[in-house]
Amino acid sequence: MIRKVAERVRIFAELVKFEHSIFALPYAFVGALYGAAQSGRLPSWGSLAWITVVMVSARSFAFVLNRAIDKEIDARNPRTAGRAVPAGLVKAGELWVFAAATLALYLVGVWQLAPVVRPLAPIPLVAFVVYPYTKRFTNLCHYWLGMCLGLAPVGAWLAVGAPPAHPAPWAMGLAVTVWTAGFDIIYATQDVECDRRDGIHSMPADIGVAPALRQTRVLHALTVALLTTAGGLAGAGVLWFVGVGVAAALLWYENSIVSAEDLSRVDAAFFTTNGIIAVVVLVGAVADVLIGV
Repeated sequence: MIRKVAERVRIFAELVKFEHSIFALPYAFVGALYGAAQSGRLPSWGSLAWITVVMVSARSFAFVLNRAIDKEIDARNPRTAGRAVPAGLVKAGELWVFAAATLALYLVGVWQLAPVVRPLAPIPLVAFVVYPYTKRFTNLCHYWLGMCLGLAPVGAWLAVGAPPAHPAPWAMGLAVTVWTAGFDIIYATQDVECDRRDGIHSMPADIGVAPALRQTRVLHALTVALLTTAGGLAGAGVLWFVGVGVAAALLWYENSIVSAEDLSRVDAAFFTTNGIIAVVVLVGAVADVLIGV
């Protein structure tokens, strides 16, 4: 019995890729830190805990939707055919029960935060529902995904009661948007042949791998500029900019290890490097805010 339960947990953990929370969650914490700092305080541990609940449950809900909607596409792609849904390891009923549970947890979490975020709760949910369909008609799907993650710092800023008209969280959200779009383009280089065969749109499939990777380089240069701008708008100190500098170096490294002629290190560029970048930016923010408050 215990072994069966453990196996089901493993399957669902693989289904929603909990480890991918490393991409957006640090930026939510950054938004909360600088949002609270506008009032000369730190966010409470309670608010950070509920922001974590909201972020993890929201992205789990999004992953379930994505896996369910893309089931047939994933089944035709050798790289994704072994995933839990196309491989039939998860029944439809189980999938939707899990989706309902994560949605309920998301709503509970939202209601524990600043009241301003409650009427805004449907916005990310709608964005998540739309995303899997974007790749069916436009190669701008990478930017839609980026926008989904870019909501993290904005939402967390609002969740701690910071002023919504302040430009800093929006600059941060835009930075996350273009950063994500850039690394998602790198990720999509793995599926060019399958995407072209199935009529799925992506920058690598539609315009070619080399031009798509050049686009990523532009987006990641813009990311650094926007992170710098966001810090300036938020009143960040030198440690924030040190963190951005390290992130810039990592972005350069990420783009240097992937080329149209050599895609063997896509996983290192996509997951490992970007996970480190998000943590580095968060560490810079924490150090800056703790010293500055």
